[in-house]
Amino acid sequence: MTFSMRRVRAIITKDWKDLLKNSYILVSILLPLGFAAMLSRMSTDDSSMLSMPINLALVMTGAFVQASMMAEEKERSTLRVLLLSPASTLEIMIGKSVLSAIITLIVVIGSIFISGINIPELFFFSIMVLLSLIIFISLGTIIGLISRTVMETSIVGLPILIIFTYGSMLSSMFDSPIITKSISYLPTENFSTALMSLQGSGGFTEIKWNLLNMLLWAICSVILAIFIYGKRRFDK
Repeated sequence: MTFSMRRVRAIITKDWKDLLKNSYILVSILLPLGFAAMLSRMSTDDSSMLSMPINLALVMTGAFVQASMMAEEKERSTLRVLLLSPASTLEIMIGKSVLSAIITLIVVIGSIFISGINIPELFFFSIMVLLSLIIFISLGTIIGLISRTVMETSIVGLPILIIFTYGSMLSSMFDSPIITKSISYLPTENFSTALMSLQGSGGFTEIKWNLLNMLLWAICSVILAIFIYGKRRFDK
């Protein structure tokens, strides 16, 4: 079966029409922008706080918008039709992810402008955002596939929101080397560390391990999303 842009465009068009009717997605978009506006009125040099609007935009918008759109398909019983359609796994994955990626990028850019975060080394920063998009859209796909309803995505995804967005705060709350070490491997933590290094005039040498961590997360999350998609495709 050859790759068809026509099928991909059809999936994107359908998602766009569904998006306009989904108030839950609107909240996922406005919350990061609201936090960025609040941070812009605060005076802080905490690197984790400075990167939080971007991380929140990536987690809330990337993961939750994607999860909501996938779960809504299940609620309407249209996901099974899509899974059993002639469209290939690649076409469905791309079609279901493009709109979420575009919305997330818009929210990330909006959060940066509203909060006034200084972004040095645009090339490396763009790579970091791209890897994060892959990670959280894949995780959003997983959440949407395992959730039965749109509302259930909030319950399933809440631990991800807390752990990935507020990892550094959790680390300071629990004086445990194991928890601290585990949280340091999170992609959001590596994003924050890399952003701090770039703001300190660091280059590729200082952030290469952070990029490697995020790349591994991206690969693993995509593989897991495809695996769960396959299970849902053939499950009754």
